[in-house]
Amino acid sequence: MLSAAGGTVCAVSSSRRCSRTACARPAVTTLTYVYADQTAVLGPLATFAEPHAYDLCEAHSERLSAPRGWEVLRLAPDPDAAGPSSDDLLALADAVREAARPVPDQVPSGYVADPGNETGREVGRRGHLRVLRYPADD
Repeated sequence: MLSAAGGTVCAVSSSRRCSRTACARPAVTTLTYVYADQTAVLGPLATFAEPHAYDLCEAHSERLSAPRGWEVLRLAPDPDAAGPSSDDLLALADAVREAARPVPDQVPSGYVADPGNETGREVGRRGHLRVLRYPADD
């Protein structure tokens, strides 16, 4: 695709790439520094990109070296953490059951209880948001 300036525009990929200049390979590890301990920590790819961490591809993570006097700590990924655990599946099932459970109508129509045990009358609604008017405002 050509831009108005005559250059090319590339599509942005949603996968994270290696932080090294001119490297377009996908990131597989995350590098962080612990300055107080003079340690470089190379571990599994972080859940989300952080400004003070560097995502590295397999080739750059294997060739990583630290400054003189620093230690490189390489954390192996936990093979059990790759898939969902039984706790995750049970939590998901509980959340689905809770969402499907009918809500008892304990408050008269048009009134919503707030955490302070006061009631307010619903005077407007936009999506999931409600506008409440309390008796003192009437």
